[in-house]
Amino acid sequence: MKEEPSALAVRRDAEEAAALFPALLIEAERIAQTVAAGLHGRRRAGPGETYWQHRAYAFGDPVSTIDWRQSARTADRLYVRENEWEAAAAVYIWRDASRSLDYASLASAPTKRRRADILAVALSILLSQAGERIGLLGEHRRPFHGRGAPARVLEALHVAQFDDAASTPPGAHPQPGARVVMLSDFFTEPEAVAEAVGALARDGAKGALVQICDPAEEEFPFEGRVAFTDPESRDRLIFGETVKLGRAYKVKFAAHREHLESLARKAGWTFIAHRTDRPAQTALLALFTALGDMRVWAK
Repeated sequence: MKEEPSALAVRRDAEEAAALFPALLIEAERIAQTVAAGLHGRRRAGPGETYWQHRAYAFGDPVSTIDWRQSARTADRLYVRENEWEAAAAVYIWRDASRSLDYASLASAPTKRRRADILAVALSILLSQAGERIGLLGEHRRPFHGRGAPARVLEALHVAQFDDAASTPPGAHPQPGARVVMLSDFFTEPEAVAEAVGALARDGAKGALVQICDPAEEEFPFEGRVAFTDPESRDRLIFGETVKLGRAYKVKFAAHREHLESLARKAGWTFIAHRTDRPAQTALLALFTALGDMRVWAK
């Protein structure tokens, strides 16, 4: 029986998505393990059930934390038992699904979308190894947990699909104390981003904005007559004097980034700028370290 054109299209898209799945997961695992090796031993004391270390009792420590068995081994000192921090709240990830991220100016660099997906999954790997729960912001489903969480996050991201109506963070209200990661180029109205971040911050969420840009978007290396195409609308604009345009563009770009940094700072969030021609590990390490610091805030 011959398949209908629509069925053929669905099948083709499904096969493309399936082909992306293992390669992206393998790359994310490699990047995550590289960062994990550098983070080895960087643990934080806090309320939890997993033993970390003993330390000498200090004035102000609750008596209930004293380990009497350990203290009995010494005649002149009391010891308290410290456990590893176990955050109660999940980490929620939002990745821009619009075609704005479907861009790469260099054949040697990935698209912004590919880098965002890699960072989302690699972060999920590190978080799952740390015993964290991972959710997708705006998704009405329980956060993922355990060894299978990264693969489920990757599946839920729908890496072969685009949605130009989803270029701004969704209005969402995760549980109090949640941590939120937003991955985008944020080439949208700053007010929409500020509204989403402000609403989350008022709910007690801490988070990070990760702006992913192509090197050409920062440097504007174009000269002469150049045609620019909007990835979302496919509209084309042709400019004859790109040098003058470049000067104005760089001023606008810097102002936009400064605005993003400012709104993140006012909300008590972290802002991370990342270029696709730089190693993904640099952004992942900065992001994972920032999330670790947020555990203190999420009491």
